[in-house]
Amino acid sequence: MKKYLMFLGLLSFMVSCQEDVKFNNPAFQGVKDNVLWRAIDSKATLEANGGLTIEAYSRNEVITLKTTSALPQTYFLGNSTSKRATYILTEADGTIIFSTGIGFGDGQIVITEYDELRKTVSGTFKFNAVNSSNNPLAGELLNFQQGIFYKVPLVQQ
Repeated sequence: MKKYLMFLGLLSFMVSCQEDVKFNNPAFQGVKDNVLWRAIDSKATLEANGGLTIEAYSRNEVITLKTTSALPQTYFLGNSTSKRATYILTEADGTIIFSTGIGFGDGQIVITEYDELRKTVSGTFKFNAVNSSNNPLAGELLNFQQGIFYKVPLVQQ
């Protein structure tokens, strides 16, 4: 009798277990000034000249990553305006803009996968952007590390 009760107890324990799997697909996130930052929505667009623009949105923030192509490779920031990262924070008392450009800021955007069939793009990024709005309420530099974008959908322009 004890064996049957033990078996029933074990069986009920096994049946009551469940696995809740939650996918974050598409995803765009990174560590902004040592704090995890995650986008609510993201999209990518192919420009007429072949360039790629990836935009990620949170409540009052927008991150824009621009490259000269959608080809999987590393795009270095800080030496061009066609390859750049921009962060915009909009608050009630104004807008703060951080960006990279020729001679200021640095970093890289690495496209690891461009899926033409499913119309998605994936990769990683990191950058140091300079406060280009000269707003004294923000620091001089914004740091993004461990950035990842995964299966961000391409939308028609």
